[in-house]
Amino acid sequence: MTPTGLEPVTCPLGGGCSIQLSHGALGLDILVAQRHGLTNIKTAGVGRVHGLGQARRLAVSVDHGSLHQAKIVIPPKAPPPRRPLTLRDVSEASGVSEMTVSRVLRNRGDVSEGTRNKVLAAAKLLGYVPNKIAGALASQRVNLVAVIIPSLSNMVFPEVMNGISSVLDDTGLQPVVGVTKYSQAREEAVLYQMLSWRPSGVILAGLEHSDMARAMLENAGIPIVEIMDIDGPAVDCVVGISHRRAGREMAAAIVAAGYRRIGFLGTKMPEDHRARKRLEGLEEGLEEAGLAVADREFYSGGSALLKGREMTEAILARSPDLDFLYYSNDMIGAGGLLYCLEQGFDIPGKLGLAGFNGVELLDGLPRRLATMDACRFQIGQRAAQIIAGLGTDGLIGGERVELVPKLQLGDTIRKTQT
Repeated sequence: MTPTGLEPVTCPLGGGCSIQLSHGALGLDILVAQRHGLTNIKTAGVGRVHGLGQARRLAVSVDHGSLHQAKIVIPPKAPPPRRPLTLRDVSEASGVSEMTVSRVLRNRGDVSEGTRNKVLAAAKLLGYVPNKIAGALASQRVNLVAVIIPSLSNMVFPEVMNGISSVLDDTGLQPVVGVTKYSQAREEAVLYQMLSWRPSGVILAGLEHSDMARAMLENAGIPIVEIMDIDGPAVDCVVGISHRRAGREMAAAIVAAGYRRIGFLGTKMPEDHRARKRLEGLEEGLEEAGLAVADREFYSGGSALLKGREMTEAILARSPDLDFLYYSNDMIGAGGLLYCLEQGFDIPGKLGLAGFNGVELLDGLPRRLATMDACRFQIGQRAAQIIAGLGTDGLIGGERVELVPKLQLGDTIRKTQT
């Protein structure tokens, strides 16, 4: 009968014996039992299993004899410091020598296809990234900070970069930018190349990554700061806003102003996870008021004034009874506003509009589009401060910073009804 909480493990000597392991507060309890009993329990040590967090493995050998119960006490240990993976880690995981692993990762041709596939599979599973810094520099970091963002054409991210540069300019650290185009596959490739140069830290937009990208980040052994979004678990540190809360706050303003037929217009959907979360927050807020999004217009391309005009024309032709349009960003919102003014719509009396991000472009429009400031410059600043070790709270890793955007009603939402 196996005691409660014990995990059965097959005895390597056979003979009908069984071994049970359980993780206790003081260490590992081992209960050994078999038909004739056994003695001389020997442990072969404790080792860390890569890719399984703090999991451990215990090798046990036994000799047959009378029934015994033994307890092995392992003193509590602090988690090992984060470190980058090495060739030895890949070698152990793949069962191939370090020299062969090195040849595979340097793309040398004198390795069998089966061995090559085994090494590459192990490296991918671990999130291993080879070090391109050779010779005496191999154990050092360079003064580069990898900044990975989805777009440079979007007006949002240049201001984030300004915030990052405003901090790093006086630290000796230099930001280097990679663009993912909202593609997880592209993010993997950019991250792989940047980590191979052993930067001093990584700042990247968003919380959603492929399994391989997340493995590379978790095993990089350097500060990682995910930015723009706090709605989800982070690899290390995170600085951003709650996009779901932003959507709910916009829903509250729309309902308070008396609008009832709401349309949502978004680009890069569903790859733009932050826009998706704002839509989810909008839907939650409207549902509480007994309302729902009446129509949607999505476009997979980027943000542009012309696209905003085209999307607005399309959704209003399909649903002319809409009385409010919520855009996923200010660029398409500005194009929609220009289209509606040209068509003579009563704004904000009969038709309200709002965007998101609070970009400077809105200052030059005939009407001030309602929007929400996404705290872009401040996000860049705080992320760079974490990478440069300039934080004031004394935390080392795991820092979570939530900034609060401000709703700007502008001229495109009518005054709140009383």
